[in-house]
Amino acid sequence: MTTMTEASVREFKMPDVGEGLTEAEILKWYVQPGDTVTDGQVVCEVETAKAAVELPIPYDGVVRELHFPEGTTVDVGTAIIAVDLAGGAAPVAEAPAQAPAEPEEAKPQTRQPVLVGYGVAASSTKRRPRKGADVPRQEPATAARAPQSELNGHHGPAATVTPPRPLAKPPVRKLAKDLGVDLTTVAPTGPDGIITREDVHAAVAPQAPAAEPVPQAAPVAAPAAAPAPVVAYDTVRESRIPVKGVRKATAAAMVGSAFTAPHVTEFVTVDVTRTMKLVEELKADKEFAGLRVNPLLLVSKALLVAIRRNPEVNASWDEANQEIVRKHYVNLGIAAATPRGLIVPNIKDAHAKTLPQLADSLGELVSTARDGKTTPAAMQGGTVTITNVGVFGVDTGTPILNPGESAILAVGAIKLQPWVHKGKVKPRQVTTLALSFDHRLVDGELGSKVLADVAAILEQPKRLITWA
Repeated sequence: MTTMTEASVREFKMPDVGEGLTEAEILKWYVQPGDTVTDGQVVCEVETAKAAVELPIPYDGVVRELHFPEGTTVDVGTAIIAVDLAGGAAPVAEAPAQAPAEPEEAKPQTRQPVLVGYGVAASSTKRRPRKGADVPRQEPATAARAPQSELNGHHGPAATVTPPRPLAKPPVRKLAKDLGVDLTTVAPTGPDGIITREDVHAAVAPQAPAAEPVPQAAPVAAPAAAPAPVVAYDTVRESRIPVKGVRKATAAAMVGSAFTAPHVTEFVTVDVTRTMKLVEELKADKEFAGLRVNPLLLVSKALLVAIRRNPEVNASWDEANQEIVRKHYVNLGIAAATPRGLIVPNIKDAHAKTLPQLADSLGELVSTARDGKTTPAAMQGGTVTITNVGVFGVDTGTPILNPGESAILAVGAIKLQPWVHKGKVKPRQVTTLALSFDHRLVDGELGSKVLADVAAILEQPKRLITWA
């Protein structure tokens, strides 16, 4: 594209908005070609494996081109928008018309908007190398000289010569692989030439008879040619949702945690009537005016006090060095359910905050999470976590540890129940606490002490003064 080689045009690349993230999905564009932008203006919102993040543009100029549509997952380091610093807005339609006139070998950095990871459009002869693949810089020239038999994909080295791949989303590509369908033989019916699930299913019937002659031509290849079992999918009564972004990262983290750290969970049921009365008193206190005051605030403070009394619980396991890492600070994680999935932002240095400061931090954390604006940095470095399942009316649960942490406290629903109080059965506010911990770091005695301390404080909140 000649317009993309002008000296005044700058390409803004997808940044690494977190630590070690390799891709992000473009959720929404806030600008369109022809719009004027200024340095620091937010141009799009992207979702990583950790959070949704708004990206500001570092240039002043006019938007020349958006390289990817909304909903596309883009590798970190890939150009996503072109800005003309000189302010000259070239017609968007000019680029496709002029592109064939320039040899790809002379412009290895030129690219067209495609679905990242799925190859370029059929009209192109160049494919951007995958991240991490050992592909020479001369790949376009090599591909141009390669025999056609290699470009057809089963006789040449895949790492050196890679043919253009049909446009298809990852779930569709996996379906095709499971059904033994070659996507290059499928006629796309989706927008912009994208292959859909229906296209793949439609291609299964024509491929079935082709499996018969394979044993005769090449008996050795017969097992590979056998079609995989077709799993029926009722599109009317069922729906499938691709797992990506926060949900994908959460699923992977929970599986890793559950099968890496030996979990132990202990439970205690406690009378929190006095804690509930204190919550009402604090709401009327001028020092807490405008702050979020609820039972979670006092549970958080109780856990922080329990950690101060039992500092060995605040640690992590270093598998590589076979060491226990004791933390002399507490970054308190609060599990939050959001439309994009479960996230666990944390309050940095929560151990050093006063009760009003803790209330302010909790309020900000919850509001930011609900708005979907939690940053990746806010979810890194947690040491212990609280998950409040009581807000869903659940009595308790066996929470899974947040990766890299030693303990997580689940708080159940607070209900009015009959309870023996001062020798008589009376209606009292009661809840159940569950503490899961990594048994490599925390033994039964230590875990029991922490849970008992939290329960004692919630039963007698005045201990916050004497124990803190």
